[in-house]
Amino acid sequence: MTSDERFRRIYAAHFDALLAYAIRRVEQPEDAADVVAEAFVVVWRRRGDVPPDDEVRMWLYGVARRVLANHHRGRARRDRLGERLRQRLRAVVPTDPGSDVPHRLVLRAALARLSALDREVLMLTFWEGLEPREIATVLGLSAPTVRARLSRARRRLRELVGHDLGPPGHELGVRTGRTPEEGR
Repeated sequence: MTSDERFRRIYAAHFDALLAYAIRRVEQPEDAADVVAEAFVVVWRRRGDVPPDDEVRMWLYGVARRVLANHHRGRARRDRLGERLRQRLRAVVPTDPGSDVPHRLVLRAALARLSALDREVLMLTFWEGLEPREIATVLGLSAPTVRARLSRARRRLRELVGHDLGPPGHELGVRTGRTPEEGR
């Protein structure tokens, strides 16, 4: 019997037992299927090392056990990485000035009316905290050009937004009237 035929015979004879073994040791059934598939990849690669038939079942459990250990370590690493990323996002998101502006819809609409370059200069300045010389490097422009664009973009944004955005909740194009309580 060739090693390929023996592998097929071992696979057919032990697949269900290995799957049951893995299902009882992982949180998601999909993970068990991945563990068994990886275990049989190891068996395929090590076809020449597979013990005699009376020892193969225990050897397969040992292979599956090591694959499971790798699976659990990988899951723990992904969980730790995910937590670090969530912490970084929590630290970064609140510093977005756009989220603090009660009239962000008005601001975003005004930004959309600016040229792409002026919008990028403003965003790099206020949201990313870059200096004109740093923005010049990012955009491939000279620092004096960035300062001129920044000045022009600020002026244009002020024209589009105005100095007073109105009472909280105001949206462009929506007319509201005073409630009787407000008139007192």
